[in-house]
Amino acid sequence: MSVRVKICGLSRPEDVAACAQAGAGYVGFVFFEKSPRNVSFETARTLALDVPLGIAKVALTVDASDEMLDGLVDRVPLDMLQLHGKESPDRVSEIRARFGLPVMKAVGVAGEEDLPALADYAAVSDQLLVDAKPPTGGNLPGGNGLSFDWRLIAGRRWSVPWMLAGGLTAANVAEAIKLTGADQVDVSSGVERAPGVKDAALIADFIAAAAG
Repeated sequence: MSVRVKICGLSRPEDVAACAQAGAGYVGFVFFEKSPRNVSFETARTLALDVPLGIAKVALTVDASDEMLDGLVDRVPLDMLQLHGKESPDRVSEIRARFGLPVMKAVGVAGEEDLPALADYAAVSDQLLVDAKPPTGGNLPGGNGLSFDWRLIAGRRWSVPWMLAGGLTAANVAEAIKLTGADQVDVSSGVERAPGVKDAALIADFIAAAAG
């Protein structure tokens, strides 16, 4: 099974180069001020223009307004919008229709009670990001380095492609893929040497581990 890897939260040219060299399928740029991985439109544009063809460029936003998204898509060449906030299914549909880009909706999972939302969002999204639910009171909707019980989604499938996220590292990604059957995985903090600072060796190790 070929597993596609998304490296999220890039902020430097060397991060893009490391992802391309290691064989990432997606790269992600974060537009959320509270995140240590937050980048400006100008920085993201410069980085996105360096991404080789064949690697999808994803913008992570959190409960963004139409005005913010207008500015984003006007200035940054993108292949997908990742909605990582509390956007309702109706809001996801609106964004997908208005901006003409594929939309990936992140859904936080902590227990069985969180699973029905995945089907609800699958009906209005192009992809799902199945992530660990953030801690109560936490400032960040993702990138917290937390995982969930992968057995909750073992063998489950939805009507659109999906990606596993949450607490993944080179040490556990193979097990996560084996347990869940995921053919796409997402990592951010798991390939960093400090919050927001990616490490080329960790990126290479993660992608190699995901490939099995």
